[in-house]
Amino acid sequence: MTTETAIHSDPLFLRIDSLRLDEFETGLLPVLRHFLDSHTCPESQAWRHAYTIAAERWGDAVGLAAAHALQNVVSALLACRSGGIAYSDPLCLDSRELVTAEEAAFLRMLHHMRRDQTALARNAVEELTGGLIDPHVVRAGLSLAHRFSCGAPAGSRAPGRPRLRVAG
Repeated sequence: MTTETAIHSDPLFLRIDSLRLDEFETGLLPVLRHFLDSHTCPESQAWRHAYTIAAERWGDAVGLAAAHALQNVVSALLACRSGGIAYSDPLCLDSRELVTAEEAAFLRMLHHMRRDQTALARNAVEELTGGLIDPHVVRAGLSLAHRFSCGAPAGSRAPGRPRLRVAG
């Protein structure tokens, strides 16, 4: 059995498109994997790849801030766990559309935090931390979620609030 076959048939892997993430959250996956690689093998300096990918994807202002916020979440999570996080090799072409269960939980946590879905975010935090609601993980996740929130859905603006319009 080839590595590609093993990866694609492994029930522990999910297709990233099955998670219903937005484009920003999906874009965090390779950055996340490089940060995890950096923690696993510090001499690789994979964190440099993480920042480069983020800057290329979203530009320096947004990308570098997003990568920094994500690194804070990763660091907080790893500090409260006894082991690492199961993740795919960030350079493996065969796993770009796939996520491990723990990568999926991490991305779901951020997805729900960005949408202020407290109960669902709490479940994802508990899944990642082994049943604990670690305040450092929550604080770092909410900081990223606040900085890169999804905003209010279209049409949800309260009536009577001023709107910016082009006149003329």
